[in-house]
Amino acid sequence: MIGPDGMATRPAEAGAGAAPSTADKPAPPVALEGGRGNRRAWRGGGPARPIVATLVAAVFFLPLYVALVNVFKRGDLITKEPAALPVPPTLDNIVAVLTRPDRLYWVSLANSVLITGISIVVLTILSAMLGHYVSRSRSRWVRAVTLLLLCGLMIPPQAILMPVVRVMQATGLMTTLQGLILFNVGYYIPFGVFVFTGFIRSIPVELEESAAMDGANRFQIFWRIVFPLLRPATASVLIFLGVWIWNDFLDPLVILGPSQGTTVTTGIYRSIGQYQADFGSVFALMFLATLPVLIFFLALQKQFVKGLTGGASKG
Repeated sequence: MIGPDGMATRPAEAGAGAAPSTADKPAPPVALEGGRGNRRAWRGGGPARPIVATLVAAVFFLPLYVALVNVFKRGDLITKEPAALPVPPTLDNIVAVLTRPDRLYWVSLANSVLITGISIVVLTILSAMLGHYVSRSRSRWVRAVTLLLLCGLMIPPQAILMPVVRVMQATGLMTTLQGLILFNVGYYIPFGVFVFTGFIRSIPVELEESAAMDGANRFQIFWRIVFPLLRPATASVLIFLGVWIWNDFLDPLVILGPSQGTTVTTGIYRSIGQYQADFGSVFALMFLATLPVLIFFLALQKQFVKGLTGGASKG
């Protein structure tokens, strides 16, 4: 506005008693409708969530409970009361497995440790090196390699078992530990490559460029700069592949054959006769077969989650 003296003046502000305009009023809350309200109640911890979680936990816990209580129960009570508590508990089943004349558990344990140990070490080294190349390379054919590895993840091992058996028979690797190890390396390497590729992409490439400027070659850059930073991803690959190879049943049964040694899984199968079975020894053998891989998981659990989420923020 223009005052009487010709100067521009500001309009008078509303007094203290003036009613505020409707534009300044906050909008009334809108009630959630349908699915949004249900999702908010579910996230807020409604009664349905703990009930469903308890039921799911019970479904997974029941087989573990039955297997565990029957380890410390007499054989005649296992068939009569399989879900009852072991009263009184006994260690006879474990002692019987450890002192078998054919040393089934010890031979199976030695084969499983050898196969799993060599397989995961070779898989970790090859997967880390190939994952580093795939994550840093910009060539076109890397996409074809990535697609080929993805196809390897989608094919179940049972679908290629017979062709693999034919190849091993032609090369003389059938019924040998070397043949089973090579099969594990060839089949599980795509998983390791994808885990390492996602994690390496979160590592700044400037670290490698600085090492190259200092005179380090590619081999030194990978083993001295990159690989020490891959500890979380390495733990995840070791745990996943170690558990998968340790628990594998069909591949050792077919590739090793009935006369060339057993693993812990095939040992459990072969401890059951055609017309009778000592269920106490079977449950004890299952319990002892689980202990090594459980200890292995507990030793690497600190780095496990870091390795799974390491490549989620970049790349």
